[in-house]
Amino acid sequence: MTIIEEEIKVSVPKGSMNCLVLKPKEDGQYPVLVLYSEIFQLTGPIVRSAAMMAGHGFIVVVPEIYHEHLEAGTVLGYDDEGKNIGNDLKIKTAMSNYDDGLSAIIKEMKQDPKACGTFGSMGFCLGGHLAFRAALNPEISAIASFYGTDIHSSTLGPDCACDTFARISEMEAEFLMVWGRQDPHIPQEGRLKIYQELCSKDRNFTWHEFNAVHAFMRDEGERFNPSLAAQGYQLAVDLFNRKLKT
Repeated sequence: MTIIEEEIKVSVPKGSMNCLVLKPKEDGQYPVLVLYSEIFQLTGPIVRSAAMMAGHGFIVVVPEIYHEHLEAGTVLGYDDEGKNIGNDLKIKTAMSNYDDGLSAIIKEMKQDPKACGTFGSMGFCLGGHLAFRAALNPEISAIASFYGTDIHSSTLGPDCACDTFARISEMEAEFLMVWGRQDPHIPQEGRLKIYQELCSKDRNFTWHEFNAVHAFMRDEGERFNPSLAAQGYQLAVDLFNRKLKT
């Protein structure tokens, strides 16, 4: 599909949040995916991921997750400086900030005439965690989480009472969980902890572990594994087609 791109601002409790929206140009109505970035915000690889999903017949909304702290349009570099800023902000940002942002996006997109009314979430690294957490919103019915960090360790944000892991029993969506077996950020014991909790709470999920390092989906840098990335995207497309387009 041919896609079109636009920027929107959505109102949140602490001001406004910039979002990039990519949608099919063709007439029709389409499901909405909220795609969460890594700690670096809207980098080239993230925008290309959004474009790929939009080309499969989805409206993809990519929020600037650090809108509370950074000037609109800020993109952090894939370097030590960018990593340090991004990691610092993910600890400082309250979990309620992400939750409120998601609610604002859903409210906004319900008014879009090209949106059919179904919603899913997808994300990478920090975004994998946020996509997973999005299942706390009852409007989100399908989640594709790629190597979501800090779920197992409960170390995201300053408000521990809002810990994502502790609230898995509240999540009713279907999950696609994708990991790299050689990822030091989510070691085997961490992945096992999440897997066992999903099982014990009888959640609806599929689980995939690849022989890959962290950020193997990112199409920039030496970590990129194009063969596994293609498989990961196809798994996500299959899930969202089945859950959101019926």
